[in-house]
Amino acid sequence: MKIAISGKGGVGKTTIAAGLIRYFANKGFEVIAVDADPDLSLGTLLGLPDNEIEEIKPIVDMRELILEKTGEGAYFTLNPQVDDLLEDFSIPIDDNIKFLKMGAVKQGGSSCYCRENTVLHALVASLILQKDQMVLLDMGAGIEHLTRGTARGVDVMLIVTEPSRTSIQTAKTVRSLAAELGIKQIKFIGNKIHETQEEDFLIKHLGRENFLSFLHYQGNVSALSMEPDNSGLNDLAEFVEQLGQRLEKEVGIQSIE
Repeated sequence: MKIAISGKGGVGKTTIAAGLIRYFANKGFEVIAVDADPDLSLGTLLGLPDNEIEEIKPIVDMRELILEKTGEGAYFTLNPQVDDLLEDFSIPIDDNIKFLKMGAVKQGGSSCYCRENTVLHALVASLILQKDQMVLLDMGAGIEHLTRGTARGVDVMLIVTEPSRTSIQTAKTVRSLAAELGIKQIKFIGNKIHETQEEDFLIKHLGRENFLSFLHYQGNVSALSMEPDNSGLNDLAEFVEQLGQRLEKEVGIQSIE
């Protein structure tokens, strides 16, 4: 199962991604945690030291590797072989979690990033998983990754949103683009809920049936963005447990026997 987590910047998608990664790892899955967010905070929340994360070169910045995979010159292969990337460039966090720093592609001037996007797309799409394996991708804020197709090939898109008009608009756009990419399972997660009326606001605009869960505001969880520690993730544990169970039921994730 390949699960991508997206949403407007600052809605808490990386915190929820880290929680779900730990949840499925504790359930016995081998989880490939892919950081496709330029803010690169997923590794920190999973316990990697900042200096170790800084030393990891994103795959998207490995120009020689990308040329090797796609070929040089004006024409290049659209289906590069990338099976070895996971083994060669992922970092084990513990027995059940491997961390991969994908990197993010952004346009700059007249530069073309077609090769980079091709490699990222192929990396996600080519992963053939066993029953006890799972991929969770923490996508960049907004819709850039979807407009470039780097989320193509995932089975489930989880869209985190908070009760604001801008966040809801981003959530709707992500849902539309994800559907265009052929992603069948698309669900919302409401976050930073202070009052019942805010939950009602999200339901009104996005539909109750489309939500997996709602997370009410918790100070310790929000503090993870400033000083990541285990206490914040512990406070998130009950919510993640319920979210994980709901996710298993709704999208048909089979438990490991």
